[in-house]
Amino acid sequence: MKLSNFHSHTILSDGENTPEEMVQAAVFLGLSAFGISDHSSIRFDPDCCMAYENYDTYKRELTRLKEEYKDRIRLFMGIEQDYYSDYPAEGFDYIIGSVHYLKLGDEYVPVDYSGEKGAGFILDAAEKYFGGDIYKLLAYYFETVEDVVNKTGADIIGHFDVISKANEVVPFFDPQDPRYLAAWKKAADQLLKTGKIFEINLSQVLKGTKSEPYPANDILLYLKQKNARLIYTGDSHSIRSLEQFVRYFD
Repeated sequence: MKLSNFHSHTILSDGENTPEEMVQAAVFLGLSAFGISDHSSIRFDPDCCMAYENYDTYKRELTRLKEEYKDRIRLFMGIEQDYYSDYPAEGFDYIIGSVHYLKLGDEYVPVDYSGEKGAGFILDAAEKYFGGDIYKLLAYYFETVEDVVNKTGADIIGHFDVISKANEVVPFFDPQDPRYLAAWKKAADQLLKTGKIFEINLSQVLKGTKSEPYPANDILLYLKQKNARLIYTGDSHSIRSLEQFVRYFD
């Protein structure tokens, strides 16, 4: 089986290893193609994102690695472009478009934290901005996701339902509630019209914090029935997580 991974991160954003270390691991693990897609710069949350002044460094290093390793692996220089990034995604081989926050009032509320912390951010925002109605917040999230290709120019739609990240550990909504089903189906239908690729993001399954990937199994079945273009990714933030991604398919 020829395996590739186009969602990975390095120390230039929130990863643990250098770009070259990740490439070397991809070669060692036998990947046929590998893409690095560090997080785009976001002015309101610089800790996990690539500083805009490092874009040129990132591009030079990835260009060097593509040339140096061209006989061993097909390398691609991507970026994970956040919906609220202020900086254009230009000069990359591909773009992953992702929603990590919701803009509510003057706040940018994170929606991709796990456990009690993640549920807390979302429930507090529902109380503050939606009168405590979690399903109105969830509908607003999917309305934002619905626009992600238009806003980011994405080639790949990142972790479609990442807002569910904390829900298995600290349940705060019912995935079978008709309001939730209607919200994600509306977003999925609009994104399907773009012809862009949905990633099947295995990151939390590999970490053991979720039993299902993004999108969740019922959403994934719906996408398959609609003939969506799909690709497995590891959302790998380290050599170890890249190894886990490869071993998943053994």
